[in-house]
Order: sequence, then C-alpha cells, then structure tokens
Amino acid sequence: MTELLPSRFYARDALEVAADLLGALLCREQVVLRITEVEAYRWPEDTANHGRHGRTLRNEALWGPPGRVYLYLCYGIHHLLNLVTGEEGQAAAVLIRACEPMAGFDLIQRRRRGKIKPGLLTGPGKVGAALGLDLRWNHHPLYEPEGLEVRRGTPVAAPLAGPRVGIPYAHPEHRDAPWRLAVPDNPWVSYRSQLQPRRPS
Repeated sequence: MTELLPSRFYARDALEVAADLLGALLCREQVVLRITEVEAYRWPEDTANHGRHGRTLRNEALWGPPGRVYLYLCYGIHHLLNLVTGEEGQAAAVLIRACEPMAGFDLIQRRRRGKIKPGLLTGPGKVGAALGLDLRWNHHPLYEPEGLEVRRGTPVAAPLAGPRVGIPYAHPEHRDAPWRLAVPDNPWVSYRSQLQPRRPS
C-alpha cells in the first residue's frame, strides 16, 4: 500500500488540495476507493461554503485542523465526506463526489445494494455509504494509520473542471466557478456533460 498523505498535504487552499486528491486512495478496512471527482469549498469568500455563517455545532469539524474529516448528513439520509483543508480556524474543505472501487468489492456491493458499476459510486452520498461512514467519523484524522485513511495514488495531470452541484443559494460567481474537478476518460464521474478540460491557473 502507498504512503499516507501527511497532515501538511491538506494545509493549503482547498482548490489546490482538490486537484492533488484526484487519483488518491480512500481506504477503510478492506475497502479501497480511487478518488475520481471532488469539489473545493474555499475560504473566506465562497458563499457555497458551510462556514459562510460562522461556526456551529453542525459544522464544527470544518474549522480544522486540516487533514481531518468533516462529515454531514444530507436530507437526513446521506453521509457526505469532506476532507478539511487550509489553516486551523478556516472553514474550507474538499467534498469527495465520486470514486472508483479498487478493493473490497463484495462489501461495497452489500453496502450499496447493487452491482459494481459506475452509478454505484458516482455521488457523494454513495461514497459515504460504500465506506460505511456515519457522524461518528467527524474530526477523524485521515493521516493516521487505520480507520479511514487517504493514501497517495497516481497523480492526474490534466483534470476536467466544471461548476459544483446543488448550490443554488450561492452567489453566481461562486455557483458557476469551475471548482468541481474530475479524472478525464473515467466512467466513475457524475454530471460529465458539465465538465471541460481545466484551464491553467
């Protein structure tokens, strides 16, 4: 197995971390998922960010330190996995939107109640379900062995980019910002028609 990504990896702008997370490996017990799609939620201007109204009991984990889990419940059903970025005291994170299974296929299939195919893991709630996550994983350090880990994978040199999904409340400039990134030529990606080759920054 490849090396764990250290805590300093996450201590950068969420968009930088998001790009570098593509191709990395999410590991819990026998389940190994390759990250294929992410969304960056930046600090401090991003009006799509859960921290935009300040610190709350629900978003406490979002404020750091970097390299920990911020997990929240969406629609009372889906557990959405975010990896905290930036400096401690900043509310920034990368949402894991989609993954490709690499190991633990039988367990993934039982948890997701379906055959192993791209639709099974293209969506953040599906990723959380495949990993068997719940709110007890909030604040979990991703850089420590065992539990839930993120390990180095094969870097993605030319990711796709497009607008984030499901943020109608955000200001137009943030709603339309190309802060959703994905692995090109990979079926384990959602809303592919909205993605284009990423322009150099």
